[in-house]
Amino acid sequence: MSRAFLIVMDSVGCGGAPDAAAFGDEGANTLAHIAVACAEGRAEEGRSGPLHLPNLDALGLGAAVRLATGLKTPGLGAEPRGRWGAASEVSKGKDTPSGHWELAGVPVPWDWAYFPDRVPAFPEGLVAEVCAHAGTGGILGNCHASGTEIIERLGAEHLRTGWPICYTSADSVFQIAAHEEVFGLDRLIKLCQDLAPTLHSMKIGRVIARPFVGAPGAFARTANRRDFAIAPPAPTLLDWAQGAGRSTHAIGKIGDIFSHRGIGKLHKGKSDAELFDHLMRLADEAEAGSLTFANFVEFDSLYGHRRDVSGYARALEWFDRRTGDFLARLRPGDLALFTADHGNDPTWTGTDHTRERVPVLCAGVGAGSIGLVGFTDVAASVAAHLEIPSEGPGKSFL
Repeated sequence: MSRAFLIVMDSVGCGGAPDAAAFGDEGANTLAHIAVACAEGRAEEGRSGPLHLPNLDALGLGAAVRLATGLKTPGLGAEPRGRWGAASEVSKGKDTPSGHWELAGVPVPWDWAYFPDRVPAFPEGLVAEVCAHAGTGGILGNCHASGTEIIERLGAEHLRTGWPICYTSADSVFQIAAHEEVFGLDRLIKLCQDLAPTLHSMKIGRVIARPFVGAPGAFARTANRRDFAIAPPAPTLLDWAQGAGRSTHAIGKIGDIFSHRGIGKLHKGKSDAELFDHLMRLADEAEAGSLTFANFVEFDSLYGHRRDVSGYARALEWFDRRTGDFLARLRPGDLALFTADHGNDPTWTGTDHTRERVPVLCAGVGAGSIGLVGFTDVAASVAAHLEIPSEGPGKSFL
């Protein structure tokens, strides 16, 4: 039986979303703007010259960007040898759960709730519940903030008071930062877990534990982040595969995004490099007929939100080099499908995700354009390749 590898390059959008203007993102284009910046010598930190992604471009990356927006893609001009296209999302968010659920066949049927961008950002009842679960006399933060900035700003006060640092963003999230050693990692994770039912009932998509270590002036977040996400409202591709008796593997934060539903084995790591090691191993070891679903988050978390064009370009080029090694390990009949969940244009204003189409690149299933498709068509196509029933609204493009 054939295997499938569904690989999400978190935030690697290609512009052109039909409803981008409704999100304030008309003109955003993560890949095209990085390519232009590289070609113009504006992304020279730790790398140099035009964006160099020969393996992904050979699958159709540059062609997908041009299809999505018509923009030029300097450095990405290969004639595609894979199946390629671009996908649009219908869910009313540009967040991680919305993108992943819809790629797995389930559009979000509700509007997410968001906290207002003011101080205080959180209702008094929620603050009281945080304090009750944490056993503290108050919280710090209570605002919209960057995770690294707020730890730097309030970390010392957190150490002095023992109060958790609570903050949010333009996403539907409630985040709690606390020192792993002083506050305690297990205590932080339990606090988030205890609060999750209340936040989920408010249609806040995720409660995120953000542990850090260090001392004032040298605080650093650790890899022990935990997300507590609302469960998908219907069975996803992972459930379809497991229900058909197939083995399922989740790499990275896929387990958290899908509330660990439909997942047989979870493969975690402290970095995208460690996660790619898992992907390489599964290329050798994953069972016949299995589904491997992977997320590589550092494009988004380390470079998109921080508006670091050079860093984003470096990460793409590193990923492309490893992709070549991964593709060489695939077996005849395997499908490797590379895509993204939203955009995060590092040249854009602010620090938020950007509403964009995403590339869809397929290795192992011939060559040619699939055109403009929907996120749910990705799930239907993977299901068709695995020869399992598709329960979502999408249609296979294979």
